Amino acid sequence: MSREHVAVLMGGFSSERPVSLSSGKACADALEGEGFKVTRIDVERDISEKLSALKPDVVFNALHGPFGEDGTIQGVLEYLQIPYTHSGVLASALAMDKGRAKRVAAAAGVPVAESQVLNRFSFPSEHPMKAPYVVKPVREGSSFGVVIVGEDQAHPPQVIGSAEWRYGEEVIVERYIHGRELTCGVMGDQPMDVIEVVPQGHNFYDYDSKYASGGSKHVLPAKISPKIYQKIQTLALRAHQAIGCRGVSRSDFRYDDRFSEDGELIWLEVNTQPGMTPTSLVPEMAGHAGYSFGAFLRWMVEDASCLR
Repeated sequence: MSREHVAVLMGGFSSERPVSLSSGKACADALEGEGFKVTRIDVERDISEKLSALKPDVVFNALHGPFGEDGTIQGVLEYLQIPYTHSGVLASALAMDKGRAKRVAAAAGVPVAESQVLNRFSFPSEHPMKAPYVVKPVREGSSFGVVIVGEDQAHPPQVIGSAEWRYGEEVIVERYIHGRELTCGVMGDQPMDVIEVVPQGHNFYDYDSKYASGGSKHVLPAKISPKIYQKIQTLALRAHQAIGCRGVSRSDFRYDDRFSEDGELIWLEVNTQPGMTPTSLVPEMAGHAGYSFGAFLRWMVEDASCLR
């Protein structure tokens, strides 16, 4: 079938709207540079009607966060029978639910940290596990709502149960893993290279570290032993396949090598809609593998399908 007309979905109405607008613009510009006819759509609630009228050959999904990467827009596209990039309905929904994704990955032999899912309104007045630990929304991305609880904190974070919290009712409480931030993409059925992310002026890889210019330093390829490097690639592919991802995904890891080179390697999560901004990680991995940004996106468009 023709793949000449690509609708790029961007923006939307999640907390990650600014990131999606940046990703979408970068993708639309590059796809036009590759010769595609591109229609840019800032997604609203009438997206089904817009796409029905437009009838694009392919949808490039550059949405981030709830609705865009939790199986919802994927279900709309399946109903409309428009081929689309990235993962399908089930994998998107599963990966977005951090608690359930961890159980599936663990069953496939991927090492995960001890954790529990709690309702924020019944969050205990005592620490739910020995500090340090991390509290984060079950269904958010871009490090929104992440709270690190240090060993010196007397009580659990009060913000979780407050009116300020806007990231859903369920939170996941997870043992804090010391060490280095490593990430590895998967493209099709092949793992990509491993990047070490070193936040600059931040305690962890938070929203500003991810998207602000100079917010983090990317070391590609990561300076770790070949054994650990290959293990990360193996585990990234295993998680991608266990959760049922398609196209491109990215798995994040923590690696604690303070006491030995083997150390402790823990898988954190898989991202089914990796960022495509100028500071994003997966385009950098693709470039290291010899793909221009345009050629990388062309591969994704050609890989697009329904029933993903």
